[in-house]
Parts: sequence; structure tokens; C-alpha cells
Amino acid sequence: MHRELIDQYGRVARDLRVSLTDKCNLRCQYCMPAEGMAWLPKPEVLTDEEVVRLVRLAVDELGIHEVRFTGGEPLLRPGLPAILAALHESRPDVELSLTTNAIGLDKNARALVEAGLTRINVSLDTIDPETFKTLARRDRLEPTLKGLHAAAEAGLQPVKINSVLMPGINDDQAPDLLRYALAHNFELRFIEQMPLDADGIWRRDTMVTADQILASLREEFDLSPATEPRGSAPAEKWLVDGGPATVGVIGTVTRPFCGDCDRTRLTADGQIRNCLFARGETDLRGALRSGASDDELAEIWRGAMWTKAAGAGIDDPKFLKPTRSMSAIGG
Repeated sequence: MHRELIDQYGRVARDLRVSLTDKCNLRCQYCMPAEGMAWLPKPEVLTDEEVVRLVRLAVDELGIHEVRFTGGEPLLRPGLPAILAALHESRPDVELSLTTNAIGLDKNARALVEAGLTRINVSLDTIDPETFKTLARRDRLEPTLKGLHAAAEAGLQPVKINSVLMPGINDDQAPDLLRYALAHNFELRFIEQMPLDADGIWRRDTMVTADQILASLREEFDLSPATEPRGSAPAEKWLVDGGPATVGVIGTVTRPFCGDCDRTRLTADGQIRNCLFARGETDLRGALRSGASDDELAEIWRGAMWTKAAGAGIDDPKFLKPTRSMSAIGG
């Protein structure tokens, strides 16, 4: 029987987020600076084999049930299909999912499904080309939409869309996004902008809140609380015009769900993060490359999760943002 990833407040981590790269082909304002960042040197990034070993360890020894690959942009990782295939072949019951901007997905969605991918979340903050260029600093809306629809055609259901609204840029576009999602049978979730941008532009007093998002949607849609239990899921779900379609709102800042958090994170360079907003990390790569056994690696991971804070504390005046931005942590 494995010993789980439990913290001192009794929360158990079942969901593993694995960043495969800090690189990205967009420069979204809530994530990266316009000029990009200093990417991790290749020797510091976990190899495909190291990723597979650590994920298998997490499943077999630490009780992980779901694995989500993130970035940066995980589609930029050449070894993604091989990583999925290796894990699916040896651990077929584990759900393997992906968070992506979908650029290029039209070319390999079916191959990723055949390799073992079971679910997908696509980041899409607008369906207006000019707004996309402003927010992402790249003119890539068309390939993003192509990839989004390719995911559905490849059988990934439901296809989820993650949207971030930013003041003065796309904060008036929530109804447009929901109409688009409903028309194409996508599941839409709005996420409050978090203090994880590299430019440091996030401000608590100007961010678009969950309440503001819901108010904007209610101008055109009837929303009623979904009856299904939320559990450890971060999104509050609402039935749209009586259902069955739903829309989700993740109020990370104004409606924190830390008490039910079941996540553990592994960065592209092999660091354990017990919280998205943690100021510290635990080095797993060093032990791995020094010859540590699976039992020793598992104990390091358990120790890292035991020290998880009770909450992220974003509303605390003393809150300090992480030293890494979202692209370097993994979404």
C-alpha cells in the first residue's frame, strides 16, 4: 500500500501537474513579457525518461490519479507523444490530460489521442483577432481555433476552454466567449487573473473578479448554480439557460479553494512545488540524477508536500508573489 502525499492540514494530493517546458510561442500579458524570457538551459530540463520515471513513481508510490501536462506550451516538447505513450502503456488507468494554446494541435491531435491523451484544456481568451494580437502579442488566433476544433474532431470530449479576462483588453468579451463555446459544444471556464505575470502588472484593485464575470454573463444568459458536487475541482459551475450546458468560474483570488486543493506540481527542471503560489521549491532533479532510489525520491516528495501552507494568502497585505512566473511554474 502506498503512502500518500498528505499535508499537515489533512489534504491529499491526487492531481499532478507536470510542466514539460518553460518555452511558449505566445507572449500573453498575464504570463510573459513581450520580449520573452531567459529559457531554462537544456541540461537543467528533465529528460523524457526522467519525466516518465517520476510520473510512474507518483502513481505507484504516492497515490496520484490524474496527470496534467503543462508548460510554457507543452506542444513545443518534441517528446510529448513518447511520454504519453510510455505512461499510457504502463499505467493505462491513469488519466493523462494537457493544457495548451492549441497552436499546431491540428497536425497531431489524433496522434496524441492514440498515444494516450484523454482530456484537453485550451487557453483562449478572445475570439476577436485584434484583441488576440493585443493580449497574446502574436497574430495566432486562426491556428489556435484550428487546433481547438481538431481536438474535438480527434475525440477529446469534453474540450475545455480556459479564459482570462483583463481590464481594458477583453473584460467585455465574456458573453462572446460563452456564445462561441455553446455553439461548438465546448466547456468554458473563466479564470481570475493571478499575480503570476512576469511583467508585474497584476493589481488586486483592477483585476476582473469572479463576481464581475458572472454579472457580465447574466446580462445575456440565465445562470443557476449547478447541482453536482464541486469536490476538489477549482471551478464553480453554473447552468446556462437551465442547462445542460454549463460555464465555470475559477475565483482563485476572490474565492480561494485552498482547503480542498489536491494538487502537486513538478516543474520542467524537476522542482516540486506544493502550491502554485509557493515561494519555495524542493529539488527532486538533483536527487534523481545523483542515483536516488524510488523510495528515496518518494520520501523527498512526501516531505515537500507535508509543509504545504494552509492557503495561498493572496488577500493578505503581506502576500509575496512567487519568484517564478506562470510560464516557468506550469499552469
